[in-house]
Amino acid sequence: MISNREEVTAAIIAAKVTKGIKWSEVAAAIGLSKEWTTAACLGQMAMSKEQATIVGELFSLSDEAVAWLQIAPYKGSLPTAVPTDPLIYRWYEIVNVYGSTIKELIHEEFGDGIMSAIDFSMDIQREQDPKGDRVNVVLSGKFLPYKTY
Repeated sequence: MISNREEVTAAIIAAKVTKGIKWSEVAAAIGLSKEWTTAACLGQMAMSKEQATIVGELFSLSDEAVAWLQIAPYKGSLPTAVPTDPLIYRWYEIVNVYGSTIKELIHEEFGDGIMSAIDFSMDIQREQDPKGDRVNVVLSGKFLPYKTY
């Protein structure tokens, strides 16, 4: 019996390693971006029945695990307030260093509000560079102004 979504995530990661599956292959199978698909497989998004069934087949998951993939998850994948994984920590560092700049520039351009993480997309690509390849990340979120009432 599966008692939480984290057990399903662990099973997916174990099967991914064992079977040599790439996230882009899973994304192609369900017809969505590799970014959303990876987040969903790591327990941050709820899948439709059709998506969960395909993922279940790819990773040889039980029917119970496939059912867990369809439940709205408790979001937030970091185990600590300050991440300890070096790659994730660098994102934390980016927000610490540039967060106020990002906030100022968004407010200057759009007004008082936020960038949605719900109506949101992300694209991660390798950018060839003779000095060393670069990571190109594009985040696109709908602007949501604060209402007055």
